[in-house]
Amino acid sequence: MPAKLSVNLNAIAMLRNRRDLPWPSVEGLGRIALAAGASGLTVHPRPDQRHIRFSDLPVLRALIDDEFPGAEFNIEGYPSEDFLALCEKIQPEQVTLVPDDPAQATSDHGFDFRASGEMLKPIVARLKANGMRVSLFADGDGDVEAVKLARATGADRIELYTGPYGGCFDDPEQAAIILEGLGKTADSAFAEGLGVNGGHDLTVANLPPLVKRIPRLAEVSIGHGLTADALEHGMAETVRRLCRACGQAV
Repeated sequence: MPAKLSVNLNAIAMLRNRRDLPWPSVEGLGRIALAAGASGLTVHPRPDQRHIRFSDLPVLRALIDDEFPGAEFNIEGYPSEDFLALCEKIQPEQVTLVPDDPAQATSDHGFDFRASGEMLKPIVARLKANGMRVSLFADGDGDVEAVKLARATGADRIELYTGPYGGCFDDPEQAAIILEGLGKTADSAFAEGLGVNGGHDLTVANLPPLVKRIPRLAEVSIGHGLTADALEHGMAETVRRLCRACGQAV
């Protein structure tokens, strides 16, 4: 089954926040994306609200519930008490936990499961008890033991950090090396019974090799590259292009 596309709206929200104005509309562009074939929406609400605002979350929740009930809402974030309470209030279908410091510009590494595994166990259990699927941000370096420790937290999935792969857009040999590490990590995850997502700097160009190497990839979350392409192709056509790159017939 082809990987599903979840559209990350953070970059759109960041552009909106440059002015005290309601455009570009996060809700409106989310609606266009879902109507064009995206399977869900992703947001990463940071404490300083520098892109997605807390006030955006109930609006996007209502958009999915009222107009696209088959779609999923994915909320990413560091598992602080405030973040967990926010998830319990909004009830996304999926929560993706990341090890970011709140001051980071963007996610740039997966969890160190050796150091964080015990801390994550009660958090994962709490979210799952509230009916949410839990995915953990993970490095795609082929570390089999780390994958086993991720599984021991009780999580449902890992999300492979694909930033280094996306960063090799001008170095195909290095991209192939990194891709194999991602593939080995995914293979280990499947062997442990985990689902696998992917996210960070994915594009129309680099998605096909990724889904070929990881044919059971469940979902990709794409924001920066998608927003850049939308400036050229429009949101609807960009979503269709990325869905096709995932192997979907659109």
